[in-house]
Amino acid sequence: MQIRVGCEFRYEATWPTPTILQVQPHPDGPLQVLHETWQLTPSVSMHGYRDMYANQCQRLVMPVGEHVWSYDAVVEVADGTDEYAPDAIQHPVESLPDEVLVYLLPSRFCLSDVLSNRAWELFGQTQPGWSRVQAICDWVHTNIRFQYGTSRPTTTAVDVCEQGVGVCRDFTHLGVTFCRAMNIPARYVFGYIPDIGVPIADAPMDFCAWMEVYLSNRWWTFDPRNNIPRTGRVLVGRGRDALDVAMVTTYGSPGLTQMTVWADDARNPDILKVPMISSDSVREDKANA
Repeated sequence: MQIRVGCEFRYEATWPTPTILQVQPHPDGPLQVLHETWQLTPSVSMHGYRDMYANQCQRLVMPVGEHVWSYDAVVEVADGTDEYAPDAIQHPVESLPDEVLVYLLPSRFCLSDVLSNRAWELFGQTQPGWSRVQAICDWVHTNIRFQYGTSRPTTTAVDVCEQGVGVCRDFTHLGVTFCRAMNIPARYVFGYIPDIGVPIADAPMDFCAWMEVYLSNRWWTFDPRNNIPRTGRVLVGRGRDALDVAMVTTYGSPGLTQMTVWADDARNPDILKVPMISSDSVREDKANA
């Protein structure tokens, strides 16, 4: 299956601002980039690098003035929905690979030490492994209400658990936090998800967050926000939480005036960029620095 993905950002800068962009498909993801283009207006030089999580990033300096950055790509992904493995087991901590242990630790937004008692109260009687992770996803999906504009850049999983409302970033943070509290390695993931095989949402297309959980010696996709298998996921970034995988990180305070995201079946001749998302919503939902 071929998926067309991309995004456009419009900024206004009052002074030169070092910037990092992270919107390209992950180079180690289960996909192949067939074609990609960048359009930067005005033209500025940038160079790519891979961060400590192997995410593909681009560095540039935003000059003073108005800017439009656009990224567009066609990627090939596997047909079918997210994999399902109900017999996948949970490993004892002492048996986990060294490189996985970091995804058991609390992080800025995933305070698994604070929510440890709550997690064991809710899920301590569940069957370890796939069933336990699914129980966590079911609880988050059922008990947290999705609503745009309810999340701030500083919102943690503890806040979400107490307030009972958030955006996809918050659903994922809480799912990751509960998993880590139960000694299950979990990492935060974001990317593009087209509306294939599901009702078309009324809200504008946006980046989406989900999580990957380590069971049976590999990572598996779980999605507390949607909580159903989806088709056509295009992975962009992995990390401990959203702090590690912001789409745009700026070392300054430029104004984000518009953002557009698209993700659709590349065979659709009527692919259009969806309506803009306000800069306030972007800042609240994505916690970009």
